[in-house]
Amino acid sequence: MRKPLIIKGKTIGQGKPLICVPVMEPEADAVVSEVKALAERKVDMIEWRLDAFAKVESLNAIREVLDRLEPYLKETILVYTFRSQKQGGLLELSPEQIYDIQQVGAESGAVDFVDVEFFEAKHAATEIRKLQSLGAHVITSHHDFGETPKGDVIAMLLEQMAESTTDVVKLAVMPNSVEDVLTLLGQTADFHKKYPSCPLITMSMGKLGAVSRVAGETFGSCVTFGAGKEASAPGQIEMGVLDIILEALRQEDEA
Repeated sequence: MRKPLIIKGKTIGQGKPLICVPVMEPEADAVVSEVKALAERKVDMIEWRLDAFAKVESLNAIREVLDRLEPYLKETILVYTFRSQKQGGLLELSPEQIYDIQQVGAESGAVDFVDVEFFEAKHAATEIRKLQSLGAHVITSHHDFGETPKGDVIAMLLEQMAESTTDVVKLAVMPNSVEDVLTLLGQTADFHKKYPSCPLITMSMGKLGAVSRVAGETFGSCVTFGAGKEASAPGQIEMGVLDIILEALRQEDEA
């Protein structure tokens, strides 16, 4: 049984899902400006998408941005993500380049979570342990922008990721029918029941899957992604609207 994961006073995996807002700016000044503004609005989590950053291949440029971000992140969780093109991102780099970028984030002191694409990394389990040893927590992720796998395949993907030393498991899939959305939600609930102490993030993307972004507390998904200036995936709801919906659902539960 894992201990509850508590970061900056926020418990990951219990109660109302945390809202994570992506930052997709290409220039350093714009990244810092948006993170500062989001932190002042007291968002739960911010995801810096490195694949959108124009100088992502310069490790020193990344370090400089992280140094500038740290003062604004005393109460806000920072998720540090390079999303590959195979997984719906904007840029393709080699696994070795991506791992170098991940290490910079893990050892910076500014990053709370590094996102690792479990099935794209060369040595995922080893890399996860190394990043954790450098001081970061890890979200292992998998994204399918083409379809929603069958239920038994979803269960297999989630369990394979959970069997590593990861801190959080994440799966995002694209629905082509209402039944696909129900499959994802059902597998989310099943996993949460089987692994109650392993924080899980799941989402069904696009307009069809939008309900999955607000139903996390019911089915077992602990974080939902809301759009700030720019959405990072199809179907993201504007962060303010998302918060209102989540609060309304909680009030209904408590009534």
